[in-house]
Amino acid sequence: MIEFKNVSFRYNGNEENVLNDVSFVVEDGKWISILGHNGSGKSTIAKLMIGLLETTKGQILYDSIPLTEETIDIVRKNVGIVFQNPDNQFVGYNVKYDMAFGLENHQIPREEMLRLIDEYATKVDMQECLNREPQTLSGGQKQRVAIAGILALNCDVVILDEATSMLDPEGTNEITNLIIELKEKYNKTIIMITHDLKLASRSDHIIVLKEGKIVEEGTPAEVFQKRDILKSSNLDVPFSLRFYLEAKQNGTLCKDAGLLEALWEYHLKK
Repeated sequence: MIEFKNVSFRYNGNEENVLNDVSFVVEDGKWISILGHNGSGKSTIAKLMIGLLETTKGQILYDSIPLTEETIDIVRKNVGIVFQNPDNQFVGYNVKYDMAFGLENHQIPREEMLRLIDEYATKVDMQECLNREPQTLSGGQKQRVAIAGILALNCDVVILDEATSMLDPEGTNEITNLIIELKEKYNKTIIMITHDLKLASRSDHIIVLKEGKIVEEGTPAEVFQKRDILKSSNLDVPFSLRFYLEAKQNGTLCKDAGLLEALWEYHLKK
C-alpha cells in the first residue's frame, strides 16, 4: 500500500507550492488514475513516488515505511516508472541490451538475466524485437519494452506518467490492454498519471487534481458524474461516456441492463 500523508511540494526558488496538503491511499493490486490538466501537479506526484523529488512537507509511506534516503533503494526495487517519452528511457543499442541494463544494475547473474529478458519480452509480445534498435519501434512497442524492463525487475508497482499521450489510437489500445493484463493476470498495482478520461474510465479509482489540490476522488462512475468539477479542471467527459452516464441517470433507461451494457461496450470501443 502507498500512502500520501499531507504532502506539499515546492520547487527551489518558487514561492508557491506545486502540491498542497495532498493525501490519498493506493491499495495493493488496484489501478489508480490521477487526472489533471497541465500544471495540476500530477507528474510531480509520480516523481515524488520514486524519490526523484523530496516532499517539502508531509510523508510518503510504502507499507507503513516512510520514503527516505535510507529506504529509497528498497522502494525503487518494488516500484517502476514509464515516462511520457519512452525514448528518454532507452540506454541500450537494441531492445535486449536495454532490458539488460536494469538487471545488470541489480547484479543479476548472466544466465538468469537472459532468462528474464526472454520471459518478459515474451509476456509483452516483444520477443521477436529483441535485436531491433529502439528507434525502429513504434510508440506502443517502445512503451511495451519499458514495461517489460520493469516487470523483469519484479516491480510490484507500475507508474505510467502520461505513457499514452504520444501514441496513436492503436498504440493506446495496445498499452490499455497490457495494463489490464498486468493488473488482472499479474496482480500489479497500476498508477496512471493522465488527462485521458476514456483511459481513466477503466481504472478502479480516480483522483482529480487542480492547482495542486485534490478536488474529487472516487470510482469512475462517481467522479464522472461531477461534470462541473471536471470542466473547471479543464477535463471533459468523452461523448460516448457522457451518453452512457446520462442513460444511467434516466429513470427509464437505467432499468435496461442490456442497453447500459451495450452503451458501455460502445464507449470502450470508441
